[in-house]
Parts: sequence; structure tokens; C-alpha cells
Amino acid sequence: MSKKNIAVVYGGDSSEIVVSRNSAKGVLSFIDPSVYRAIPVLITSEKWEAEVDGKAYAICKDDFSFVQKDDRVSFDCAYVTIHGTPGEDGRLQGYFDMIGMPYTTCGVLSSSLSFNKFACNTYLKGFGVAVADSLLIRKGTAYNVDHIVDTLGLPCFIKPNAGGSSFGITKVQRIGEIAPAIIKAFEESDEVIIEQFIQGNEFTCGLYKTPKGERVFPITEVISANEFFDFEAKYNADKVQEITPARLPEKTTERVQKISSLIYDILGCKGIVRVDYILSNNNIFLLEVNTTPGMTETSFIPQQIKAAGLNIKDVFSDIIESSINK
Repeated sequence: MSKKNIAVVYGGDSSEIVVSRNSAKGVLSFIDPSVYRAIPVLITSEKWEAEVDGKAYAICKDDFSFVQKDDRVSFDCAYVTIHGTPGEDGRLQGYFDMIGMPYTTCGVLSSSLSFNKFACNTYLKGFGVAVADSLLIRKGTAYNVDHIVDTLGLPCFIKPNAGGSSFGITKVQRIGEIAPAIIKAFEESDEVIIEQFIQGNEFTCGLYKTPKGERVFPITEVISANEFFDFEAKYNADKVQEITPARLPEKTTERVQKISSLIYDILGCKGIVRVDYILSNNNIFLLEVNTTPGMTETSFIPQQIKAAGLNIKDVFSDIIESSINK
């Protein structure tokens, strides 16, 4: 039986392209080569290219195929590992839906909703999920720093409303730092979210669901040596301590996992999703939902899969097959 062709889609049009490239390397190593032929596909605003044996082949956008040595190569499924637009915000998913290409991530609505932190958190708050108080500022609209401080207090977090990997995030301690932090965040997004600071410990929980059932992974405890879990801490082992499974009481672990499963269902997620939290005085506050989480060898999800005693190739095969056979 011939192997199924799987496009490992990476790249994107944001600062996170460097992270996406590393995630693609991880995904390529996690896909079972005895069953699948995994082919990296770079997608940016400038080019769509499949990469085979060191050569680049232009992707035909009509059906997401490419020609190699006079043979047209088509894909059975796309594993999307773009962090940021267009792979995390639903745009690429809409294209795949239109051409009938199976893919491994959330659909258009859940991707676009979770990518917009303010909209997602406000939506989930209506279902009883605890979130930090926040304000939204759109590019070109006026804001009042005194109102921000009166509403959210100091310190507070100022971050791009759409994005990930902690690009453009500032923990603001003084009122004079607010305007520069907003300018910095606008470099990554047309909207900026300002969030109340909640003192506590950070945890993250990965999970996925298929017709076979759900897998909620062990939780990871995140201890950053920096002021917060910023980009440097995320990708520099000397700046962060990650403990999997997290040092939490059994009941708290079960609560976090139950909330993660609930969020997955409310948003209508698909594929592997990671949900980040702050635990403060035994209260669990949602930080954000990641629908294309990092997949490097040392990322949270591979850590959690290992801690669960699962074979990562089996997990990826399960997700790919459920996407193809949905």
C-alpha cells in the first residue's frame, strides 16, 4: 500500500515564522515514516512551496498540489503548524475547506475566535470560565492612560490581541510605560489587549479529541526566570523551568483538565490544542487558547505526550487519520 502524502505546512506572515520553522522540524520527526510521506510546505505571502530533497516546487493553489519530474503530487492531509496568520487565524483553514483538503487543526470559526484573545476570553467568560479583566484598543482610536490604570490597575499586561509566542508583550509597572508598550504591541497586531495582572503560577494543558475518545495530557508547570514567560523564556532553556506533570494537588489537576476539555468543546476545536492558565489563590484563570501550539522537540505538547506514556507517532497518526476520515 502506498504511503499517504502529508503536507507539513509552516511559515506564515508574522514574526512567528522562526518558531513555525522549528515546529515543522518537530512535526516531521513525529510523523510515522512507515505510513506517511511527510513533505514540508512553506507558505508566506510571497510564495507557496513544497520542499523535496533540497529542491523547492511551487504549489498550485487550485488544488494544493505540485509537479515533480512531470508527476503531479497531491496531498491526503495538511498538518498545519503555522503560528500566527494565516495558519492560526482561520484563513488557511477556509482555503482548505474550499478545495476539500483535510487538515489537522481547528476549523475557521474556532481558529479565528481563539486567535482573537479579547473576543475568545470574553466569549468563554459567558460560559463561566474565569478570565482576567481587560480592555481592547484598536489602531487609530484614542485611549486614556488614566482610565486604563483606574480600570485595570498596575502592573498590567499589554499585548497584541492577535498573535502568540509572546512577541510584542510588555508587563507595565508604571503609567509612563503604557504608551510605549501600546506602540510596541501595535507592531504585531492592529488591536491591542490590556489585561489585569493576576499574581499566580502559570500552567498549561494540552489535549485532543477524535471519534475514538479524548486525550487530556498531564499539565505542565511553567516557572520563568524573567519577569514573565516572555519570548526569551519560551525559547531559552536557561530562562525557564518546565515541570511535567505539574506539582499540583490531584483535585486541582482534574479541575484544570476538566476546564480544558470544556473549552475545547465550547469552541468546537479539532486536533491538538493547548490551553494556558494562571492559578491564583486556588482560582483558575484562562490566559489563552493555542490552536497550533509549538511542536519542537522540547515544546510543551511533546513533553506532555511523553509524560502521559504515549507514543508520539501514534498520537500524530491518530490525529491525521481522524482528519482524513472525518
